[in-house]
Amino acid sequence: MNARPDARAFEGTVVRRERLSNHLVRIVLTGLEGFASTGIPDEWVALTVPGQFQTRYYTVRSWAADELVLDVVVHDQGLVTEWTQTDCVGDVVGISAPKGSFELPPAASWVLLVGDLTALPAIARISESTALPVTAFVETSDGPIDGYLDGDVTWLEPPTPEESGLAELVSGLTWPAGDGYFWMAGESAQMRAIRRHLRHDLGMASSAYDVMGYWSGTRGRQARTVDPRPIYEAGRAAGKSDDEIWADYDAVRGGGLGG
Repeated sequence: MNARPDARAFEGTVVRRERLSNHLVRIVLTGLEGFASTGIPDEWVALTVPGQFQTRYYTVRSWAADELVLDVVVHDQGLVTEWTQTDCVGDVVGISAPKGSFELPPAASWVLLVGDLTALPAIARISESTALPVTAFVETSDGPIDGYLDGDVTWLEPPTPEESGLAELVSGLTWPAGDGYFWMAGESAQMRAIRRHLRHDLGMASSAYDVMGYWSGTRGRQARTVDPRPIYEAGRAAGKSDDEIWADYDAVRGGGLGG
């Protein structure tokens, strides 16, 4: 089993909550003593909300003046979605050390960014991090979000079931001349198709692009058969470590209880 990130490496307190659009909520945290940004513009952290020990990953929209800003996409259901719909100001959350992967080649003369709403925070931060010409395409049912992303940006409606969405967009792109860098994130199956297109059809070097699956449409967002909250709370009250609580949760889930 892969080692889980230390999602409680830092503890932060929610000081502000702001709805930016129909499906995007901004959470601002302070009190993260010892936290340090990597400086990589698409860096992300694992977030653990109160009463849970499972984590979800979010791009660091910004880190300045000891305030960590996370812009969270809310869905119909989910651990963090449910929490962000509450008055969470004052809540204490766990945050892991940040990691990032964006690496602009020295010879790059342009940047092309593509993604859905989950990629928007990273797209905005990448755009702010470079003086190179940036072109962005963002797919979201929320439409343009005023003041969030400046410059050459095209806002796209989500595709119909008969359309391929971002994968079709990328396959039909007219690429800028010269060397550049392509960054993209979104639904995992589309990202796999786009990687194949970049590598096999266009012959792009792996150093010229970064394409990441942020979520899975094939798995869907299914309700949990076992609610981890009471297991988490009981484990914490008993002084158990996170690994011990995970073992308790896996044992209960494996036994088929709570279905």
